[in-house]
Amino acid sequence: MRTAMDILREKGGGVYCTTPTSRVIDAIHMMNRHKIGALVVMSEDQVVGIFTERDVLCRVVGEGHNPADVIVGDVMTRDVAVCRPSAELDEISAVMQQQRVRHLPVVDENGHLHGLISIGDVNACHASEQQQQIHYLSDYIYGRA
Repeated sequence: MRTAMDILREKGGGVYCTTPTSRVIDAIHMMNRHKIGALVVMSEDQVVGIFTERDVLCRVVGEGHNPADVIVGDVMTRDVAVCRPSAELDEISAVMQQQRVRHLPVVDENGHLHGLISIGDVNACHASEQQQQIHYLSDYIYGRA
């Protein structure tokens, strides 16, 4: 079964980040420019939060704040669900389902950020594994294996 590091190697480990002192409007522009739904919030090389589309809707727009006047640290999600680089796909899926999150930073024991896995990455991996299994079973059934 694929691990978090396998997924990151396949998709590339680049992560878009921001800081707690960044203005929300700048974070939103970055998310729009890169067509992403979340930014990892970093302070001194440590993950201190995650800023997502849901944060924008609930804590900025929903509360009537001007995005130009609010900083990320005031509206980010602080209790960040993370996974280890060795976490397997089923474990990653379970964490996302149980925590009701769509983005999971991959962080090692020292707090070093390795990448970010999205629900789209997880779904693509599941689809790929299912396609491989279908191909294997088809070959088996029709005597090609």
